[in-house]
Amino acid sequence: MHAPLKTARLLARPVVSMLAALVMLVVLALARAATVAAIPPAAPAPEDRPYPGVITLNVDATDVQHRVMQIDERMPVRPGALTLFYPKWLPGNHAPTGPIEALVGLQVNAITAGGASQRLEWQRDTLDVYAFHLEIPDGSTELHLLFQFATPFGAEQGRRVMTPEMLQLQWEKALLYPAGHYVKRITMQPSVKLPAGWAFASALELAQRDTDTLVFRPTSLEMLVDSPLFAGRNSRRVELDADAAAPVYLNVFADRDSQLQMTPAQLEAHRRLVREARASFGARHFVHYDFLLALSDDASGVGLEHHQSSENGLDSRYFLDWDSVPGPRDLLAHELVHSWNGKFRRPADLWTPNYNVPMQDSLLWVYEGMTEFWGMVLAARSGLWSPEFTRDAIAWTAATYGELRKGRAWRALQDTTNQPILGYRKPTAYPSWQRGTDYYQEGMLLWLDMDMRLRELTSDKRSLDDFARRFLGIGDGDLGPVNFNYDDVVATLNAVAAADWNHVLRQHLDGHDTATTLAAFDRSGWQLRFSEQTTAYVRSLEKSAKVQSLTFSLGLTIRKDGGRIGDVIWDSPAYRAGLTPAMNLVAVNGRAYSDDLLKEAITQAKTRPEPIELIVRADDEFRVMKLDYHDGLRYPHLERMAALPDRIGALLKPRSRS
Repeated sequence: MHAPLKTARLLARPVVSMLAALVMLVVLALARAATVAAIPPAAPAPEDRPYPGVITLNVDATDVQHRVMQIDERMPVRPGALTLFYPKWLPGNHAPTGPIEALVGLQVNAITAGGASQRLEWQRDTLDVYAFHLEIPDGSTELHLLFQFATPFGAEQGRRVMTPEMLQLQWEKALLYPAGHYVKRITMQPSVKLPAGWAFASALELAQRDTDTLVFRPTSLEMLVDSPLFAGRNSRRVELDADAAAPVYLNVFADRDSQLQMTPAQLEAHRRLVREARASFGARHFVHYDFLLALSDDASGVGLEHHQSSENGLDSRYFLDWDSVPGPRDLLAHELVHSWNGKFRRPADLWTPNYNVPMQDSLLWVYEGMTEFWGMVLAARSGLWSPEFTRDAIAWTAATYGELRKGRAWRALQDTTNQPILGYRKPTAYPSWQRGTDYYQEGMLLWLDMDMRLRELTSDKRSLDDFARRFLGIGDGDLGPVNFNYDDVVATLNAVAAADWNHVLRQHLDGHDTATTLAAFDRSGWQLRFSEQTTAYVRSLEKSAKVQSLTFSLGLTIRKDGGRIGDVIWDSPAYRAGLTPAMNLVAVNGRAYSDDLLKEAITQAKTRPEPIELIVRADDEFRVMKLDYHDGLRYPHLERMAALPDRIGALLKPRSRS
């Protein structure tokens, strides 16, 4: 190569390199710009201002064969950018549980004042899949939305709400709503078409009925979401409280007509439930109240609160197995209490302006824990539960959280209030160690302790009834919500009886010792004890859950489906022996497994040094397991201590005059 040319080329190389670097920088900058541009636009923050116009929502729920709802929704709009939300953070779930995957077939059309229609392409937000972005063209005055809500067939898909016999319509599952407004400022005109001849019940006010199409009065989106509708082929409606100022009804829907029959005593217990709630709390915070009760083996069970109604789903034999399975009867009491606690008095961090602003669950030990306490108490005061059965239930809960909830050693009660967000109702491998929604049952023990302490401090002149009337019974007829925070709880306790309530509550909420969990029994007049005899509560629990419970002996439950192990308690004899959930018990001490045989072996082991020998099947492998356990069968109960007043008996005593 010619030397001068070679020199020129060498001199040019840095220039080329610099140009290449500049080109690369430009490319990277453009790539970054493209990345930024790809981020979807932010939805407008909710404002406390009315949405202009009325949104009509028409739900066709007649296709029970395919279990699909057809949705026809129309909303007034103005030209420009619009974001539509599918409800994500659902009231009562305390979690982002909106089943967005079940919204299908979405088609959006823009309508002009002259009636011309133009299909619009929507863009799902890639960072928030519950948001849909649209650009409304000039001249458009209305959006016409068509889509379907494909409801689940099996439990693994979610809650089953449509069957050939009944419908459980939660309106929030069947709508989209505009961003930028408080839901209480969005007006809805809902309607639903039912299968021919079906009856219905809802807290909504009916405007007109055209055969099987129901048109309801306009209401806010907030009240619509808070007013589900039950419908069905077989139904019964009975009056529980005839007070014209706030009537209460029990609306029952069932798979078969025979499951609707109730005795006069059963009906009277539900009527007394309403009277006891009024007597315990004082004020009422509903204009009318409708229990919505589904008795079905096909539709999913549910217990969900609303301000002027409740969603309750129980086994089809609720009335038929009244004497043998009383356990589920406190469900209606629990959800009724929520009209006061949760709907009227609401934790400040659980109130949100719309259903796509995240909720915070720090006060669920009040929202759910105190409701669990009052649900149990009202079940006893009304006669839905007997005093003996209620004491057995308290004993079971106390023993569970005082002895079996090993996870309290690392995870305090306060942290369990995050569980809905961590995994809503999601089963876990070892709930005794992982913990779950313990703010319900352990929260109930917390409030039992508050009641016992108030009684002791005031020489039995005051109790949690006094707290409830101050906290929940204010503003008769007021629908609220009236928000509260932690300091409001402490202040109200102090107004009943002065004490260091903050210290007591924080011990329960942040502590790790079981002595605090069981503190109520130090002053209750009762002691937690164990015996080899089952109780009515245990028998009810085993029958309704279809398990044999040996949790306080071997540390496991066994499903009534061929000896399959359900739960194994962390660090229990079963756990230490190597047993795990989902194993199948095949033999006990060399004989084919049966529930009675295993109980017999546990009893015999009390006087024998040999371990209990089990043969189990794990997948396709058979194993021999030996349990070195010799303490016999153990079931919790409460034993009276005559040296102290019977404060649990006083707590469960009816308050109404009749």
